[in-house]
Amino acid sequence: MWTAYHLRNSGNSVLLLDAFGAANDRSSSGDESRVVRLGYGSDELYTRSAVRSLSMWMEILEDRRVMPLFQRTGSLWMGKKNDRYMQETVRVLRATGVKLEEFSGGELGKRFPQFETEDVEWATLETESGALLACHAVRAVLDSYTVRGGKFAIRKVVAPPHRVRNLSSITTEKGEEISAAVFVFACGPWLGKIFPDLLRQRLFVTRQQVFYFATPQGTLYHPARLPVWYHQEDQCYGLPDLNKHGVKAVSDRYGPAFDPDTGDRSVNGEGLAEIRAYLARRLPSLANASVVDSKVCQYENTSSGDFLLDRHPEADNVWLAGGGSGHGFKHGPTVGEYLSQQIDGTGKVEPRFSLSSKGTVQRRTVF
Repeated sequence: MWTAYHLRNSGNSVLLLDAFGAANDRSSSGDESRVVRLGYGSDELYTRSAVRSLSMWMEILEDRRVMPLFQRTGSLWMGKKNDRYMQETVRVLRATGVKLEEFSGGELGKRFPQFETEDVEWATLETESGALLACHAVRAVLDSYTVRGGKFAIRKVVAPPHRVRNLSSITTEKGEEISAAVFVFACGPWLGKIFPDLLRQRLFVTRQQVFYFATPQGTLYHPARLPVWYHQEDQCYGLPDLNKHGVKAVSDRYGPAFDPDTGDRSVNGEGLAEIRAYLARRLPSLANASVVDSKVCQYENTSSGDFLLDRHPEADNVWLAGGGSGHGFKHGPTVGEYLSQQIDGTGKVEPRFSLSSKGTVQRRTVF
């Protein structure tokens, strides 16, 4: 969506196709909410991208006053005083001018009594970050794109032929032929299916379970009282009760391999038990809260967690965009900007986004 938006903004004629529609439930960009956090440990590349992306999100969403699609809850990190990731996050955020507060575990308990803080030694709060109402935000970008003259259609595309030096057209499942000078494939968990020989071993699609819990009466879990949060030790994160949909709690550990077409999208007891154990330990007042919603979505990551944003090695006019699940939503604006500049020949190449840098074994380095 964002790539189409930027290409259209720079004067190109653009047709955007999606098999199931914008922000559909099978996509990695659907659902109710997505985190906007700026900290990435020592990884300044992604911090700067997140900061720039947030400003572009705000430009698109600033006229949505009836339903604010970005909620500035802040982003709370909790961990040990010697946590290297948090230490590096603070260093980079301060170096890039991001507003940040720091406090002890004792201070954390007074400010945010929702949390059990006995073994939390240190907490940081990014005051300018928060959460996006995901599916509504995607549709807002689509609206801005179409208002600028961009075209959109719901079509499922057949995988193009292999070993084509210059792709002249693609075909939809219904047999329609669509010609263009340049093609961008940003297909999320389906990208490896479109280019199996090239990407099947380089993209890892995993099954991820998401749970929403009913909140007690009162405002303690509303966005004004509870930020987006992360527990480093547990590799779990959560969001406050946005839009009266319940508190969202998620494990950031990679799940088992998943097929986006045939995989079972119903949650299981094992996943719920893991999250309930986390809540009992960290947010005890939600330990026995009712589940008001649950979903199975998918991550689609490269070996390192870096984005894949590169030209197809055998087709000069084909571009590949993927590998962003789990943390890519917030970066949509800068990903689209980067790709549009690469296509127009005006941007600097980032080696970390190259296809050649992607391995066939998962060794996550981007968190």
